Amino acid sequence: MDLLKEKIKKDGTVLPGNVLKVDNFLNHQVDAKLMDQIGEEFARLFKDEKITKVVTVESSGIAPALTTAIHLGVPLIFARKHKSVTLTDDLYTAKVYSYTKKVSNNISIDKRFLNADDHILIIDDFLANGQAVQGLLEIAKLADVSVSGIGIVIEKSFQKGHAMIEKTGIRLESLARIASLKDQSVTFVE
Repeated sequence: MDLLKEKIKKDGTVLPGNVLKVDNFLNHQVDAKLMDQIGEEFARLFKDEKITKVVTVESSGIAPALTTAIHLGVPLIFARKHKSVTLTDDLYTAKVYSYTKKVSNNISIDKRFLNADDHILIIDDFLANGQAVQGLLEIAKLADVSVSGIGIVIEKSFQKGHAMIEKTGIRLESLARIASLKDQSVTFVE
């Protein structure tokens, strides 16, 4: 997606440790028009998959997942990272480690929202080591739902997440695939 790549080159910041900071348009301040175009693109890519629900992890995945769900005409479910008083004990749960936050979270989805006849599309903002996606795949397995695809806004192709998903045989579509982050510059996979 050329518009996304242009935005990354223009507004993204490369930080030490192979971290790409895109908080001015994706995961802190959100460019709503760009998110709508991202959702439209994911909906186009997965339109033939008979998706019944879009699933993501809070919070940075919510914006692209919501616009995708709108364009597909299906509900959005986001896995919660923190248990609240309104979240019961009847949950599907998986442990996820966040590289950028250096913390592990138990992500949870209420069992009422996933059914064995669902065909889900997992959407996330980043794919690096694949921990968030792995957690959602674990929840999908517990819920006995079909995972019809995985959509990633920005993939760091040089890290292990891509290979991990390839091994599952699940269709992966990434809108911007990064080959390297070096010397304050971003190189994309062509």
